[in-house]
Amino acid sequence: MLKFDIIKTEGLARVGVIHTPHGDIKTPAFVGAATRATVKALTMQEMRGLGSQAILANTYHLILRPGTELIKSAGGLANFCSWHGPTFTDSGGFQIFSLPDVSISEHGVKFKSHIDGASLEMTPESSMQAQWAIGADIHMAFDHLAKSDSYDDMKEAMLRTHAWLDRCVTEHERIRESLIGKGDRNTFSKGISERGSARVSALAPCRRARATRPEEKVFGQDPCRLEQYLYAIVQGGTFNDLRAESAEYCKSNDPDGFGIGGVFTADGMDEMLKTVNSILPDDKPRHLLGMGQEPVDLFIGAEYGCDTFDCVGPTRMARNGSLYTKDGRINIKNAQYTHDFTPLEDDCDCECCKNYTKAYLHHLFKTNEITAKVLASIHNEHFIVKTVDNIRESLLNDTFQDYKTAFLSRYYKSL
Repeated sequence: MLKFDIIKTEGLARVGVIHTPHGDIKTPAFVGAATRATVKALTMQEMRGLGSQAILANTYHLILRPGTELIKSAGGLANFCSWHGPTFTDSGGFQIFSLPDVSISEHGVKFKSHIDGASLEMTPESSMQAQWAIGADIHMAFDHLAKSDSYDDMKEAMLRTHAWLDRCVTEHERIRESLIGKGDRNTFSKGISERGSARVSALAPCRRARATRPEEKVFGQDPCRLEQYLYAIVQGGTFNDLRAESAEYCKSNDPDGFGIGGVFTADGMDEMLKTVNSILPDDKPRHLLGMGQEPVDLFIGAEYGCDTFDCVGPTRMARNGSLYTKDGRINIKNAQYTHDFTPLEDDCDCECCKNYTKAYLHHLFKTNEITAKVLASIHNEHFIVKTVDNIRESLLNDTFQDYKTAFLSRYYKSL
């Protein structure tokens, strides 16, 4: 099982350490959204420099390009992108269900590639195979994200998520037992991107030659690739009775950890998380999927028992000139910053704030320089990572409520 040590608790909130094959994650922690094995506009070295502890890649995108076989041949995700730290993959479900013309059945999901329109299919089994090939430390089970807000539709999606979880668990253990027990073959997917026809599956087996020496690695260049762990996904939308049912079901499967999925707003998230995290076991980590664009989400998530978060929002906003400050977000493209020779934040130690002014950033955005996106992304990602780090420290020194009140009242004072 994935090892998770809890150092301190305050109500549902906790400070802990997730011990992954590629290193430890001190929690609560913000996980960088490395969708295509990269955080947009940033190198992995820059991510380390701004304080990120882990990254999360997207299975759907990596299946399409560059393909799971190439990543496996490189020794797994960490080696491929030169991160060499803890890694997550989501299942690909969120992105697939966001596509048009998706066909859903109990077996899986049929969809068309956004790249070339090819007809594809993903199932719980193929998602597990793809994630094992990508080789992240932590995988997410394949789940059904309902687009509808109706109770009946949400319950149907939740029940399908539970049925798919059973199949994910079975396939995850089948792959693990096959690879660890025999040590001479793998059954990883060849990847959806290796197409022989218009309609393909990610289920094709692939073998390697038997290792000639006991110490020879069967799984590429990464000795950690035998240790891969599975999170179940709690669904149920805004309906707390469904959330409770889903949490109980996921708990009964005894996974390595839990993801809390769906599309959230701050309204009602506290009650939902209280419901879910009061049911989930205390000794396993919990990941709040896709949250972190708004600082209030991080405070609510941590206060009510979530350990890790991920979101593309901070860098997406940065690329559009929307930048975090302790006094709220600013649009650096606005004319008021043309002659502002102060940093974004006086006390921020990111590379952007230490070296550049608002006037310079304004100039870069107005002239559409690539450097604008880089510097802005460094600052925004650092701001969110540091905020969650400060939440962790405040929980350790018993000042969380004071920190939460001071931060949020200042950040949202104009609302």
